[in-house]
Amino acid sequence: MLSWLQEGRNRSTGHQRQYTERQDRYLSPNSSGSHFLIIWSPRDGEVITPEIARPRVPHEILFAIGGWSGGSPTNFIETYDTRADRWVKLEEVDPTGPRAYHGTAVVGFKIYVIGGFDGMDYFNSCRCLDAVNKVWKEIAPMHARRCYVSTTVLDELIYAMGGYDGHHRQNTAEKYDHRTNQWSLIAPMNMQRSDASACALNGKIYITGGFNGQECMHSAEVYDPEINQWSLITPMRSRRSGVSCIAYHGQVYVIGGFNGISRMCSGEKFNPQANTWAPIPDMYNPRSNFAIEVIDDMIFAIGGFNGVTTIYHVECYDERTNEWYEATDMNIYRSALSACVIDGLPNVQDYIHKHRDRLMEEKRQKMIALENQRNMGGVGHNIAINQQQENIAAVVNANMQQLNILQQLNANLNPALPPAPVPNPQPMDVDENENNQN
Repeated sequence: MLSWLQEGRNRSTGHQRQYTERQDRYLSPNSSGSHFLIIWSPRDGEVITPEIARPRVPHEILFAIGGWSGGSPTNFIETYDTRADRWVKLEEVDPTGPRAYHGTAVVGFKIYVIGGFDGMDYFNSCRCLDAVNKVWKEIAPMHARRCYVSTTVLDELIYAMGGYDGHHRQNTAEKYDHRTNQWSLIAPMNMQRSDASACALNGKIYITGGFNGQECMHSAEVYDPEINQWSLITPMRSRRSGVSCIAYHGQVYVIGGFNGISRMCSGEKFNPQANTWAPIPDMYNPRSNFAIEVIDDMIFAIGGFNGVTTIYHVECYDERTNEWYEATDMNIYRSALSACVIDGLPNVQDYIHKHRDRLMEEKRQKMIALENQRNMGGVGHNIAINQQQENIAAVVNANMQQLNILQQLNANLNPALPPAPVPNPQPMDVDENENNQN
């Protein structure tokens, strides 16, 4: 059983690095938060990485689809390989063209892209990508055009709520049944909302914030499909348009957005049992109109607009530590994108990072550099201590020589007196364990 001396966090990946007491071996993280053992051999200067340490194939794949980039909409799609902490560009883009300010939803192995805007048209059209066969197709259109739409999935039904049709903010909502390829209207919301965000939790749908055409909103409401009714809940602590919300560990997490003055890095969570909101730690980057998803039991905030420019930064939140950590950036800057996660894809190899051996070599080189830096720090510390010890020993030896000379002179002048005992200088007691600590 290994006992741990030191534990650190790597903000670049958001995962742990741990050292053992001997400091010649340590656990290196993969992106899932689990660890593998790397052994450092100080004699040959090699890092020995066992074969089992190669990044495992992830069980979940995160898709980031479309958005606004470089002043125009894009149909760019990339996936995030959590085990490699890398984004992978896909070739299977929608042949009908780009869209932004849309929603995405997953049922089975199919991704549904709902509504949106291409710079000219506000869409009621919806597209479907079969992630196994990599084929796009058109599905039934919604009853209303919806840009800035909020979407979520509950019991294999896709819900689309609110949005902007080019003239009015909507309070209407509808649901899609993939088995019949039909949209059906449900009860309208209490408020008109565009640029809001929705999620499903405990058999109900929550929608938060948004813009009603006049102001950014802090209201939120919940939909009960059993009685087809929306009910207002306690308002959020902050006004948030361009916000993202997600169900996580039994609560509704609401993050970022625009409060009418600036983009926000703050977040809060709603407890349905207590009907109360509580703050969570701030993100590193303020952002609105970004994508959000839960993967590897962490919340990922992806891209967005920070008030000055479109960004490609990604960060993740872990409730266990109540902290945000930086993850690898996307390949392109974009906001107004949407993200979704597919679990258990049979062809997951098509969506993961292809050069995993290269990643292990990169990791190995980083470990060597880290160990060299650590050793250089220890060597410098020991050199300073040794020099100090040598200086002290030189002073002691000089003093002893002077003492011997004085004693010899005293003996010559006073032969009847016995010479004083000469102390035997002992080498300084060096505590190697203490001096080798970094």
